[in-house]
Amino acid sequence: MTCRIEAGYTDFKIPVWMPGYYQLMDYPENIEQFTASVYTTTDSLRWERADRQTWRVYANAPGTVLLQYKVKATRQFVASAFLNGKQAFLAPTALYLYRQDHLQDPVAVQIDVPKGWQAATGLDSLPDGTLTAGDFDQLYDSPVLLGQLESFPAFFVRGVPHYFLAIDPGNFDRGALMSDLQGIVEAAVEMMGDIPYKKYVFLGIGPGMGGIEHMNSTAVSFSGDGYEKPAVRNRMLGFLAHEYFHHFNVKRIRPVELGPFDYGKGSRTSQLWISEGITVYYNEILLRRAGLISADDLLESFAGMLRNYENGTGKLFQSVAQASFDTWSDGPFGRTGDLINKTISYYEKGPLLAWMLDLKIRHATNNKKSLDDLMRRLYQEYYKGKHRGFTDTEFRQAAEQIAGVPLDEFFGYVYTVAPLNYNRYLGYSALAVDTAAVVVPGAWTGMKAQFRRDSVRVTQVAWESPAWQAGILPGTVILQVNGTTATANTMDSIRTSGRAGDIIRLETFREGKAGQRALIAGSEMKISWKVTKLKHPGALQQKIWNSWVAEDSFRAGR
Repeated sequence: MTCRIEAGYTDFKIPVWMPGYYQLMDYPENIEQFTASVYTTTDSLRWERADRQTWRVYANAPGTVLLQYKVKATRQFVASAFLNGKQAFLAPTALYLYRQDHLQDPVAVQIDVPKGWQAATGLDSLPDGTLTAGDFDQLYDSPVLLGQLESFPAFFVRGVPHYFLAIDPGNFDRGALMSDLQGIVEAAVEMMGDIPYKKYVFLGIGPGMGGIEHMNSTAVSFSGDGYEKPAVRNRMLGFLAHEYFHHFNVKRIRPVELGPFDYGKGSRTSQLWISEGITVYYNEILLRRAGLISADDLLESFAGMLRNYENGTGKLFQSVAQASFDTWSDGPFGRTGDLINKTISYYEKGPLLAWMLDLKIRHATNNKKSLDDLMRRLYQEYYKGKHRGFTDTEFRQAAEQIAGVPLDEFFGYVYTVAPLNYNRYLGYSALAVDTAAVVVPGAWTGMKAQFRRDSVRVTQVAWESPAWQAGILPGTVILQVNGTTATANTMDSIRTSGRAGDIIRLETFREGKAGQRALIAGSEMKISWKVTKLKHPGALQQKIWNSWVAEDSFRAGR
């Protein structure tokens, strides 16, 4: 790396995270064998590690410095640099130091591409292959995939090319995938009324998990195996639609905290339910508008999210705004491993709120406006007009202006743990949710257990259940039940043969200590959360339903 420095000392830093992946990374620890020298003479310059992410270089006079270092690149992941004998993934925040206070400087990157390999990226290149970025934000937003890449058939939308290059993509119909992706892109562009890039590149880094969005590219773990199966196809297309739509929602339509980025600490926001949750909502909506899933598929997708959210305990403790802000410590899907889950995922509640907000806007405007209008408003006013993100207050103001009514109740669901009134909001589109609690036959202890290696081990304990009240914790080994050796059949018989009110005495073992526990079995109350269509909807309800499921969409009827 070369750059101009002044006399005295200059600090060079490596980011500690990648925008789009809201977790601190070990990028600084992966830098090894750092050296600094004068570029023209190769005379060594004194340097020291100032802190975890900073290298301080000293010079007696202004000039060009040459920094050389190696980066450990062993993890194959969309937020990590990776190198092996057949591919390389250049995650830019893991590789490139920046001069403190000079993130605005233009950057040129030269890559020595091995013979027989190709390079794919969203960056522009000079005739000699040098990659160029207008500043470090653009550089850090532009990963590079290298290897013996396979290029799928490109497609064009409004004259703009879209590419997909991948390593080891598997056995499937490339043409079918690209045709489906074209439908998704066309649906998104039609909705937003703009296509803000000169090219777009899907980078398939190989089989695995995860994807990260960028301004004109996305890096995704990818294998097309099984694409001919509807469930695999729909899941894959939803994932790709999600990462694609992010170039609108989060890269351009964004909370004010997400740009300019704080590469040294991470950028916290309470609005990831918008950036991620609304994107989850639209990755399903776009599939429907592109004619890739049925109306029933669309409804069941959201009904499944509803059930997952409602069947967790985190909804009682954490708001979606707090989940957004705490993602740096809790993780994107909430904390795991706690005795009782007190966190939620904005990936689950976020799309439910988007669904409710969409239907609220449609109802309040007699179906003349929708969430689409709010997204276009934010795009035009803040990204294209003010060239910045929006605050929490500005998002609410824009939503209320589009709806034409106050949205106090709705935003209460964002900032509190108030139960969601599904039947009011989904009822706007002729839907009903079964919220009635039904008694499940048999005795209920509230614990789940697995029988392994001749032992019955508790794996889950429901909050405030009889087992919870008795002090039984996950990891406890059940030795005996009412004087009988515990087996899988013994545990099943509690539920199938017992009744509420039965006394259950347990011999237990946990953390090296034997114990006795007694509990009184209760009755499990279960809610199905089943979502159904009303048999006799009103005229506006039917109108909203028809437009929501894209009955008249440009592709949904194909």
